Parts: sequence; C-alpha cells; structure tokens
Amino acid sequence: MVKSKKGLSAAEKRKRLEALFHETKEFYQLKELEKIAPKVKGIVSQSVKEVLQSLVDDDLVASDKIGTSNYFWSFPSSALQSRRTKIEVLTQELQKLKEKNAELQSNIGVAYGGREESDDRAVLLKKVAELETTNKKHQENLARFRECDPTLLEAKENHANIALECGNRWTENIFILQSYCSNKFNIERSDFNQQFGIPEDLDTL
Repeated sequence: MVKSKKGLSAAEKRKRLEALFHETKEFYQLKELEKIAPKVKGIVSQSVKEVLQSLVDDDLVASDKIGTSNYFWSFPSSALQSRRTKIEVLTQELQKLKEKNAELQSNIGVAYGGREESDDRAVLLKKVAELETTNKKHQENLARFRECDPTLLEAKENHANIALECGNRWTENIFILQSYCSNKFNIERSDFNQQFGIPEDLDTL
C-alpha cells in the first residue's frame, strides 16, 4: 500500500492514475477510483475526478456509458497509440506553422522589394525633395500675388467704401451734436472740440 503524500503535482497525479489503469487492466467507475486511488497511488479522493477528466480529455483514458453508469479504462497499448496519434497531430500542426511562417517571410520580402538603396532610388529621392522645395516657393509667391487678384481688390474696395460711409455718418453725427450743444447750452464749437478731443479740421470725406 502506498501512503498518501501531500503536495503531488498535477503531472504526478496523472502519471499515477494512468499507471493504476495499466497495472490492473480493469474497468472502473468514478466512485471506485475515488476509493482505490488514495490507497494505492496516494492521490486524494477530492482530486481524482479532475485528474481523471484531464486524462480523458487527452485520450489517455477511454470512457463510455453503460446503462446509467460511466466506466473508465486504459490499456498500455491504447495509451501508447493515443500518444503516437497526439504526436502526429502536433507534428502536422508544427509543419503547418512552419509553412505559414515561411509564407509570411516571403510576403515581407516582397513588400520590401524595391526599397533597397540604389543610385536610381537616391536620384529619385533627391528629385522629389527638389520638387517639394520648388512647390513651397511657388506657394509663397502665389500668396504674395494674390494681393493683386481682381476679386480681392474689388472686395477691398467695397470694404473701403463701407468704412468711408460709416466715417462720414459718424462725422455728421458729431456735427449734429456740436450744433445741439451750441444752441442748447451756448457752448462754442472750439470749446466742444477741445473738451472731447475733436480736431478743428474734422470734415466729411
């Protein structure tokens, strides 16, 4: 009888439970394994179900439902075949990954093709830089020449006329106010202008 040990790793539990099947070559129900495994292999009963399920998931232990009960079994030959099958599947997946990686590397090479440094490429890059500089200068000149654009000149003239009309209107308002103060309060025009900082030669344009 194997005494129960604490701290068994998951891998060790799997190994021991699988060995139990191979050594006895019997069919078991879960409740039977939960009683036998602690005594024979030192696996605590609470973890037997989880360990058993992991072996079933990896095809190292077979299971089937007979009537209302589930039975589990594993023979050395079937376990060996399962491992070989697993290795073959993993090998195929690895080969596919290698092929995919080679394809990606090839695509990367194509994507970078034509970007290698060469005399022609250097000349083209220099030409592009020169054209960009020339274009910038043309844009600056165009900005200066826009001041002579007839449309802009017309717009400026319209703004000037509006400003002139506004200025004359305010000048006339000042004259009206001067006249009112002179008649109402007997204030001389020169005194009015001096009081409010109005030039003596103020007049409409």
